[in-house]
Amino acid sequence: MIRIQLPQAEADRLEGLFRSTEDRKLRDRLQIVLLAHRGRPHKDIAADLGIHRIGVTRWLNAYCESGLQGLLPKKAKGKAANIPASLADEIRRWVIGGPAACGLDRANWTHEELADHLFKTHGIRTSRSAMQRFCSGIDIRPYRPTYRFLRADPARQQAAKEDLAGLKKSAGGRTDATEPG
Repeated sequence: MIRIQLPQAEADRLEGLFRSTEDRKLRDRLQIVLLAHRGRPHKDIAADLGIHRIGVTRWLNAYCESGLQGLLPKKAKGKAANIPASLADEIRRWVIGGPAACGLDRANWTHEELADHLFKTHGIRTSRSAMQRFCSGIDIRPYRPTYRFLRADPARQQAAKEDLAGLKKSAGGRTDATEPG
């Protein structure tokens, strides 16, 4: 069993970091060290935090070997994004213009269709989920048909607004609902 005896200054520093951090993983790891410092058994620490006792041992060993640096969460390893950031403006134009502007016969984009179009135009093969993360990062939602409003004819937009205003005025005087027929 690993026993931790912290100097009071170090315990206070860890306690302050525990209270101030927003990162849940770091807070749990700091709590493991602080509870072990207070003499709490490892199995009780594990039960309190809802983790396996081996996890308690792992984080105590990490703290003993590397100090606070050993407790800090590391970024998960993974494949780097294969959609270059330089294509963000072009993909945004695709979504706003719609698939028809790109010569496709569909009404709206999907992330999978965007990924396929990216492969056909630039030779960059990517997955639907990677395209979804990319679009989310550049604030584009291809399923929303609101982009049609941006490319509509301004004169027709104004005529539609006037028609709606006329409908609102004619229905304004009614107080009870009437049945058709």
